[in-house]
Amino acid sequence: MYTLCYSPGAASLLVHLTLREAGVAHALKRVEIDKGEQRGAEYLAINPQGLLPTLLIDGVPHGEAAALAMLLAERHPEAALAPAPGSSARPDYLQWMFFLANSLQPLFRQWFYPRDHLTDGSDAIQQAARIGIEKCWTRIDQHLTAHGPFMLGDSFSVVDLYALMLMRWSRNMPRPATDWPALATLAIRLKSRPSWQQVCAIEGLHEWA
Repeated sequence: MYTLCYSPGAASLLVHLTLREAGVAHALKRVEIDKGEQRGAEYLAINPQGLLPTLLIDGVPHGEAAALAMLLAERHPEAALAPAPGSSARPDYLQWMFFLANSLQPLFRQWFYPRDHLTDGSDAIQQAARIGIEKCWTRIDQHLTAHGPFMLGDSFSVVDLYALMLMRWSRNMPRPATDWPALATLAIRLKSRPSWQQVCAIEGLHEWA
């Protein structure tokens, strides 16, 4: 049994989408970030970092959005959300999942919370984050143009769900991801999937839905 601790639009969105795509039974437990519940004793007991998401698998808590999406894809191969180990597409799958997790997603934390990194230089931190994010979008857009329509070519995967979540995060930036044509096309394609529409309705995500 899965229980996802989530907050609307947070990094838990990737895991929520993956659960929906996999079609597996799960429960949801909302964590109110605005009320600081992620820093409360109850939540810290299962996630000492106070970060989202936490996925309880048979009552045992696990974190890290990218790792959880990959784990779910592995546990439910019938959903075909990731290339099988040993397949020719597996290296690209691993490469892009780690690129999004290590190169792109951390830059959003710098963009949204620059004072967490350097109080007196927050403007510089935010500007550097924007430059880095836009470089990542350029790389992904070039890849999609050459090898699309999905991140792994003709095959939809959790890599696309991950990219979609991060594209949503960029929606109010000076240059959102949809300013890049291939990314805009991917966003339209993915937002038409039932999983996206279901998750937006459940989490109350009306902006960029």
